[in-house]
Amino acid sequence: MNELHLETSPYLLQHANNPVHWKAWNQNSLTLAKKSNKLLLISIGYSACHWCHVMEHESFENEEVASVMNAHFINIKIDREERPDIDAVYMKAIQVMTGHGGWPMNVVALPDGRPIWGGTYFRKNDWINSLEKLHELYINNPQTILDYAEKLHEGLQSLNIIPTQNSANTFDFETLEKLVEKWQKSFDWEYGGMARAPKFMMPTNYEFLLRYGYQTKNKKLLDFVDLTLTKMASGGLFDIIDGGFSRYSVDMKWHVPHFEKMLYDNGQLVSLYANAYKLTGNKLYEEVIIKTLKFVEKEWLTDEGSFYAALDADSLNNKGKLEEGAFYVWTKEELQTILQDDFELFSIVFNVNEFGFWEHDNYVLIQNQTLQNVAKQQNITLEILQQKKNNWEEKLYSIREKRSKPRLDDKSLTSWNAIMLKGFVDAYKALGEEKFLKTAVQNAKFITNYLWSTEGNLFRNFKNDKATINGFLEDYVHVIDAFIALYEATLDEIYLKNAKQLTDYCFDFFYDKKAQFFSFTSKDDDALITAHFEVEDNVIPAANSVMAHNLFRLSIYFNNIYYETICQQMLQNILPTIDYPSAFSNWLNALLHFSEQNKELAICGNNAHSYLQKLNKNYLPNIVIAGSNSVSNLPFLKNRFSEKETLFYLCQNKTCDIPTKNFEEILHQIKLE
Repeated sequence: MNELHLETSPYLLQHANNPVHWKAWNQNSLTLAKKSNKLLLISIGYSACHWCHVMEHESFENEEVASVMNAHFINIKIDREERPDIDAVYMKAIQVMTGHGGWPMNVVALPDGRPIWGGTYFRKNDWINSLEKLHELYINNPQTILDYAEKLHEGLQSLNIIPTQNSANTFDFETLEKLVEKWQKSFDWEYGGMARAPKFMMPTNYEFLLRYGYQTKNKKLLDFVDLTLTKMASGGLFDIIDGGFSRYSVDMKWHVPHFEKMLYDNGQLVSLYANAYKLTGNKLYEEVIIKTLKFVEKEWLTDEGSFYAALDADSLNNKGKLEEGAFYVWTKEELQTILQDDFELFSIVFNVNEFGFWEHDNYVLIQNQTLQNVAKQQNITLEILQQKKNNWEEKLYSIREKRSKPRLDDKSLTSWNAIMLKGFVDAYKALGEEKFLKTAVQNAKFITNYLWSTEGNLFRNFKNDKATINGFLEDYVHVIDAFIALYEATLDEIYLKNAKQLTDYCFDFFYDKKAQFFSFTSKDDDALITAHFEVEDNVIPAANSVMAHNLFRLSIYFNNIYYETICQQMLQNILPTIDYPSAFSNWLNALLHFSEQNKELAICGNNAHSYLQKLNKNYLPNIVIAGSNSVSNLPFLKNRFSEKETLFYLCQNKTCDIPTKNFEEILHQIKLE
C-alpha cells in the first residue's frame, strides 16, 4: 500500500494517492527490500518541480505502470529538499551513469542501496520497458548486475577523495587572476550571466565577481555584474508585478523562467543586490530588494517567524487545469482590456511584442530598455512614466491576485530560513530599514526556539509545529553565517556565541580529520552507500565553502588559531582542483580573505552602534567588523572599550594601528577608492 499519507512533506503528500505502493526512506523500507530481495526504486523530486508533476501524471498515476513497480520493486519517494544527503549521493551516480542530472531523479538500486541504473524524466512506455528489463536481468543474471554495482560503487567512493596538501599556507593570487581570465570567456556580454541556456542566477558567482572587481579595481568585471543584475531584474525571471525571482530562465535573455519561486534563491539574491546597491547606489537594485522582501513577507513569513520553502511552477489555468506559469503570464487581449489607452505605452515598456512573446498567445513581461530611454523616445517626463509604471503594476497585481495561486510548499527548512534571514540582514545594512532587521531577529528566535535541540543539534525541517530530521552540514553553516551577519548588524554578542557553539558542534559531529573537510551528514546518522563531502558551489554554495568563510571570521572574533588553520587547510586542498571557477566561486571569495587588502576593524565606545550603521551602508567586503557599546570579553574587543570616547582600532594580521576617534579618517583608510 501507499504509505506517503503518513508523511508531512508537501511533495510526498502530492503522491499519497498514487496507485504505486510508495514508501518513505526509513529503516523499515530498507529492511523490507533486503528481506524480500527486491530491487529498490528510488524516485527523488520536490514539490515545485514541473517535470516531477508531468512524470507523476503520465506514469505514477497510471495503473499499468503501478502494477509493474509494485510487483518487482520496493518503491521509495524522497523529497530532495528534506533529504539533500540522499539526493546528493544518487545524483552523483546518475551523473556518472548518464553524464547529466536533474529532477525528477529515478534510480534503481540493489537491496543494500548500491545503484545500478537511473535517469531523470522518462516517458511512460520507456519507463515500463526499462523496469521490466531490469527486473528480468536481476532474476536471470544477477551476477552481471552485482559486478556493475560494485564497480559503480567504487567509482562513487573515489569521487569523494580530494588530495590533501601539506605545503605552507601561502596562497597564489596570480592563479586566481588566470582563473578569472578563463572564466570571462564564458560571459554573455549582451544579457549578462553565462553564455548558455538555461540560465541559473548562481548568486555566489556575482558576489565573488563584485568583490574581486572592487578589490582589483577591474571596471570591466564590475560592469559585467551590473549588466547581469540589471538584466535579471528586468522581468521574466524577476516578477515585476509582485517581486521575487523564479528558479532559472530557460532562455538566454532571462525572459521565460521555470516559474517556481524558491526561498533560497530569493534570500541569496537579496543579499547580492544589497551589496551591489551599497557599491553603486543603483535605484533599480533598491526596488528589487524592497519588492522581493515584500513578496517574501506576504507569501512565506509565518506567525512564528519562519519562512515557507517554495511556490510551485504550476497553477490552475482558466480551464481549471494545472499549467506551468499560468498565474504569471498575460495575453495581449487581457492587457488591452485592462490598460486601455495606456496599452501602447505599456507594450513598449514591457515588450508586448515579438521580444516578449512566449507561447500559446502568452506574454511574459520583460524590459529591454530603461525608463529614461522610453520617456525620451515618447516625449514624456521620466516622473510621469514612472508613475504610470507604478499604476500599471498595481492594477495588474490586483487582477492577478484573483487568479488561482501556485501551490505552496509549506515546510520550513533550516538552511533556507538562515539564507533568507541573512538576506533581510543585508537589506537592513544597505537600506537602514528597521523592519528588515526586526524580521531577521524574529527568524533567528524561531531557529533557536524551534530548530535547535537541547542536545545541541539542529533539525532540518519544521512542519505542523514539529521539528524533524537531524540537520545536515548545510543547515549548520548557514545558521552560523546568518548569526554572524546579525552580530555585524546589532553588535549583540549572543549571536556570535551561538555561532561558535554550533561551529564547535560541527567539529565534533561532522569534521573528518583524514579528509580534512566536513562531511555533509552527522556522525550520529545512519551511513549511506558512500560519504558525501560537499565542495562544489551550486545554486546554493557548498557547505564546506560556507564553513570556510565562517571559520575565518570566527577565528578573528575569538582569536582562535585552530579555526583559521582549518579554513586555510580546506582552501589549500581545494584550490589545486579548480578548473571551472564558476563551480568554486564561494571558495575564491574565501581566498580573498587572505589578500593584503583584508583588515579588521573594532569600534568601541558609547556611539559604536551609530557608527556601525554608517559603515554598514558602505560596500566593505574586505573588512571584518566588530564593536561594543560596553565592556566586552570577546577576545578581539577585550580591553578596548572607553567610556569617554568611541575609538576605532584598525588591524591587519593580528597587528593594530594606534586607535583613532576620527570616523572620516577610518572610512578613508578602509574604502578602496
